[in-house]
Amino acid sequence: MYLSSALPKTVAVSMLLLSISACSAPSSKVTPAVPNAEFSAADFDKPVAIVNGRAISAAELKRAKKILMTNKPGLQIPPLLQKEFEMQALNQLISSELLYQASQKVEIKGLDQQAQEKLAQIKKGFPDPTGYDRELQKIGMDEKMLLEATRRDLAIAYFVNTNIASKPVVSEEEIKKFYDQSPEKFRQEEQVRASHILIAVAGKAGVEERKAAREKADKLHQELAGGADFAKLAQENSGCPSSKQGGDLGYFAKGKMVPSFEQAAFALQQGAVSEVVETGFGYHIIKLTDRKKAEEISLATARDSIENYLKMQKTNEAVESFVAAARKEAKIELLLPQTQTQTQP
Repeated sequence: MYLSSALPKTVAVSMLLLSISACSAPSSKVTPAVPNAEFSAADFDKPVAIVNGRAISAAELKRAKKILMTNKPGLQIPPLLQKEFEMQALNQLISSELLYQASQKVEIKGLDQQAQEKLAQIKKGFPDPTGYDRELQKIGMDEKMLLEATRRDLAIAYFVNTNIASKPVVSEEEIKKFYDQSPEKFRQEEQVRASHILIAVAGKAGVEERKAAREKADKLHQELAGGADFAKLAQENSGCPSSKQGGDLGYFAKGKMVPSFEQAAFALQQGAVSEVVETGFGYHIIKLTDRKKAEEISLATARDSIENYLKMQKTNEAVESFVAAARKEAKIELLLPQTQTQTQP
């Protein structure tokens, strides 16, 4: 796989310790705006750790565990490892808190405005207010809490990017060494770019519903054969979110799509339109718009991606070192049942 396809373009603090910090609540005792069986009022009152005088609540820990599980679909934690998992989540919250406290020593201009803008972006990602409120309820938050959490996350990101991420330097020698020692990362597999029109069919659809969907797909296929515009038909008829882009799915390699779709797409000549293809999603009409042959990526092409990757690794290490040093200086009281006697320093 070409390295850049798997790497972020910028260094962000969330890459290491703060994957859950955007949803860590402020320390004030606030119950969720929407009732939630998972988050009781007691959860917001009960501390599980105290970091330099700031309490981390049981609600924050519950939320952290929930988000960690969400980020790893299918992950099952065996009963014997539940306490270890809980400590992993708590340690991430403590690391996040230490970084936030460090960020408070730095002036950040326009932070409140940035938080408001970020919150607006988050809300735009939901099709309607109900979906937004539902997701907040799932993690035991209301909008005020989310705004404060967003503000904290931005403060931490600013601190890390200006005080830690700006320091690591990657040499040309390191870039070339990584390239020479990792040839498998710089093989670009064959890729195709395709658009499709999906006439969606629910998994529980009956015979008549499937028949109607197939007939609609066949009718659209006939229109395309008669010269109809593919993108326009996709926008008007496709049940896939890609309809907004005229059905464009971008580039993809083998193994990324369901087998029948992939086989049909890779068999097409550039500019050609497939017959109707059936998958578990429904009926597709596929148009191949471009093809990239498999190739070796040159060092010159890969250089910037390698530099970003190596700098990200160094930044990770620098953040870990910073947090480790901060922990040694901090007063941290662990209040989980199995850690109640532990206090640092």
